[in-house]
Amino acid sequence: MSDIKNCIDPGKRYDFVLLFDVTDGNPNGDPDAGNMPRTDPETMHGLVTDVCLKRKIRNFVALTKDKEEGYGIYVNDQGIALNTLHQEAYDDAKIKSTGSKQTRKDVESVRERMCRRFFDVRTFGAVMTTGVNAGQVRGPVQLTFARSVDPVIPVDVTITRVAITKPSDAEVVVTETDGGSQTSGKATEMGRKSMIPYGLFRAHGFFTAPFAKQTGVTSEDLELFWTALINMWDLDHSASRGQMSCRGLYVFAHENALGNAPSHKLFEKIDAKFQPTEETVVPRRFSDYKVQVNDADLPSGVTLIRLTEG
Repeated sequence: MSDIKNCIDPGKRYDFVLLFDVTDGNPNGDPDAGNMPRTDPETMHGLVTDVCLKRKIRNFVALTKDKEEGYGIYVNDQGIALNTLHQEAYDDAKIKSTGSKQTRKDVESVRERMCRRFFDVRTFGAVMTTGVNAGQVRGPVQLTFARSVDPVIPVDVTITRVAITKPSDAEVVVTETDGGSQTSGKATEMGRKSMIPYGLFRAHGFFTAPFAKQTGVTSEDLELFWTALINMWDLDHSASRGQMSCRGLYVFAHENALGNAPSHKLFEKIDAKFQPTEETVVPRRFSDYKVQVNDADLPSGVTLIRLTEG
């Protein structure tokens, strides 16, 4: 974290590699598959969506900033409708949200207010044209799906609960067909949990300086974003997710706002490989991997900043 001050200039482009792992947990359930861990059906590599990662970042910001001005969360889980937030921006600007007199300048004014108020709007962007039109924002920070380095095997574990749901489940039943014999009520409930034993995941991200200028991203915003990527896992524990940890955050800083090298060439500089042994034939911990970082021949104008490792 000592190098974080070297990558908080919103006037520069940044490309980054995020490594994180999960042990005995479900990092991102798929509702279309009974909430089983998401996987690529052809390769069986595990997947974690960009939306899932952004949710963790939003939650971290909400917890650490706690309603601090300028750090509200637009996509929230507080039961507040998005159109209500749009209307509040119109009311603050003393502009009518409907009517033939509404101009593009009015929408732009409300859009700027949304960027100033909400961290995730100015960082990730948002489509705010749902009913009450607050415009669209193209955010400077974009994330890819995270993909596991090696294939994973989803496991469906059956569990029991020593408690019942409905009062009727506890009732004693008398059956006439069996000569009036009694049948006791239910004593337990059956359930299941889905998980993967272990997976090391890799995601790529991009920070585009010209978009940051449009949305008003500050150095404080960038510092908070990097801090969230490293620490959000410790504020997001749950029984279903098992143990999740950040294992590496590698940031490529460009001198030029538009970049000094293609991002895919820079991402090739970071490689994580499983190191099998006689005792370990499948990966079950981070120490089973070796992360190789080739920073000896970086393109001119590009600096590699290792914010965290291991």
